[in-house]
Amino acid sequence: MHSVIVRRFGGPEVLEVIDTPVPEPGPGQVRVRVAGAALNPIDLSARAGRLTEAGLVAPAQHLGLGWDVSGTVDAVGQGARRFRAGDPVIGLRDLLFAGGSHAEHVVLDEQAVAPAPTSVSPVEAAALPLNALTADRALRLTGLERGQTLLVTGASGGVGGFAVQLAALAGLRTVALARPDDAARVLSLGVADVLTSADDLGSAVRAIVPGGVDAVIDAAVLGIQAHQALRGQGTFVALVAPYAPPPIRGTRVVVQEVFADGRRLAELSALVDAGALTPRVARTLPLARSRTAHELLERGGVRGRVVLTP
Repeated sequence: MHSVIVRRFGGPEVLEVIDTPVPEPGPGQVRVRVAGAALNPIDLSARAGRLTEAGLVAPAQHLGLGWDVSGTVDAVGQGARRFRAGDPVIGLRDLLFAGGSHAEHVVLDEQAVAPAPTSVSPVEAAALPLNALTADRALRLTGLERGQTLLVTGASGGVGGFAVQLAALAGLRTVALARPDDAARVLSLGVADVLTSADDLGSAVRAIVPGGVDAVIDAAVLGIQAHQALRGQGTFVALVAPYAPPPIRGTRVVVQEVFADGRRLAELSALVDAGALTPRVARTLPLARSRTAHELLERGGVRGRVVLTP
């Protein structure tokens, strides 16, 4: 099968598409024939070697890229009972082990897999697992209750877009930061107010929410700039540890970690079918054009996820 790998770290030029053996599922695992696999910022970090330098991914002769996937189960390992061959699924591979999902097949632990939403295409479904689970985890870490206030930066992006939609379902009053061209769309996702500039963000948010918001989900990785919008004793959720601000003014700063959770992913998939969550795909490219996909994401300004297809 074709797989996207790197043998050395660097820019998009180090990406290769090679033939690798079709993996066989072990006990409690399923093999998925890939219909679509999203390209995420973490793939850029893996390609550049930052995850290996941080000890999160072990050095290997070659490293497969891609974390989440949409496709069809085509083989089931011993003891796996939740899915059968032919089932349409989505899933998230373990961040430390196994081959990447930027391939024609990927093997996943069945506990990391969920039924795919039926109301969107497999390509759109591929944009759900990593981003929606990250947003869901970040929102849970805030500990907010109905009626409290939240700032989401990067609200037009993959994680931020799901965060504002989940916040609306939770009954929160959300202030969103997004690009001007995305303001109308972000408002349609259930936010109370949209800011289109990060300049003096603390003052801009406090003009809307006196005293500052109860929590911040910093999907745009603004760090201290977003922290200034937080009230004293509030909670700041960082998505990238090196950019987490210090817990000044009695605030609580936490760094979210996403886990492969098939049961929660099934609930998020059901929310897509209920019309409460909308995946956003910016562009679809074949595996053979992985370098182009990485270049697009690296340049920035991509609205939604770039999805790779076999």
